[in-house]
This record gives sequence, structure tokens and C-alpha cells, in this order.
Amino acid sequence: MTGTQLVRLGEADLPPLSDPRRSRGSLAHDDQFVIRPAHQLDLVALSSVGDRRYYADRLARQAASLGVLLTAWHSDRPVGDVYLWLEEAEEQPINRRLSGVPLLTHLIVREEARNRGIGSALIAAVENHVVALEHSRLALAVRTDNSEAARLYDRLGYRDWEWGPVVCHAERTLASGRIVLEPETCNVLVKNLG
Repeated sequence: MTGTQLVRLGEADLPPLSDPRRSRGSLAHDDQFVIRPAHQLDLVALSSVGDRRYYADRLARQAASLGVLLTAWHSDRPVGDVYLWLEEAEEQPINRRLSGVPLLTHLIVREEARNRGIGSALIAAVENHVVALEHSRLALAVRTDNSEAARLYDRLGYRDWEWGPVVCHAERTLASGRIVLEPETCNVLVKNLG
């Protein structure tokens, strides 16, 4: 399956993500990665590299048309993912000032696959999807101490929203299986896509 095909998730159809040339990238000389929406059958593979509860929740939200979980694959192995949040923001300052603006969340590239264009390709796929949904802006929150990610977003055209940092809450699963919310101070960045 390529990133340009429609994927049926329950009753919801996702629009094409992008031009096929933008949904593929190179990991090494002959190795390719493909970006596509995740589907329920991916849960086992995704759980091998991350929190099963997180991925199960995002797949359920995707099935309800509340977001899109985009994944980058090298062969049959997930090497990165990002979630496009289409619900209202959970953080009141963001919700109040950016009501209705989709949010790019949880961008992650596995350590062994970093610095190969996967993060940029995932962001481009999200941006293309947002445009296909007829939105003209995309926002995200990045921890104030995550300078590496901030540099990437700046290079890709994301700019500070001008209302200062926001306290966001990240979910963390403890060894016991209990989920706790941890506060994180974040800068909110916005990009105009139109």
C-alpha cells in the first residue's frame, strides 16, 4: 500500500496523503521508507516500538475520524510516526486562540532511523493531509527544552504563536501499567499552509 491510496477505516475514508514522490524517502542507498496511515493490523508492530495503549487509543480516534495516525515503514518495520489531532486542543490557551486548527502531535522517529529525512517526510505528509481536509493552518507544541525539534520545525516554516509558552500534559505509562499525566512547558508553533 502506498501513501496515495485511500484507506477505509470503518465508515471513514481518508483523503490521499500526497504525491507518491513525497510519501517515499530513502534510508540508505537502496532502502526505501513509505509513509501511510496506520490501520488496526499495525497495532502489534507499533506496540513493539512504543506504548500499546497510546497506539490503540490513536487508532480508535482515527476510526472515529478524530485524527490520523501516520506511520513511516522500512520494509515491514515501523521507523516513525506522527499523529494529526483533529479534535479541539486539550490545552485551554491553545483551544481558545487556535480553535479548529489541526495539531501535529507525537512526532517520533526511532533512534536508528534518525537524520534520514523521515521526520521531515512525516511532517510533509501531515501538512498535505491538512490541506486535503481544507484547513489552512497547522499548529504544534514543542517542549521548551527540545531544541533539536524546534530547529527542525523552524527550518520547515513553523513560527511562534506570540502568546508565550503553554503547559501541556504528556501521558507516560508506568511499569505497573498505570498512566500518569506529566506537565511539560511548551512553545506553540503555527504554520500557514495556504
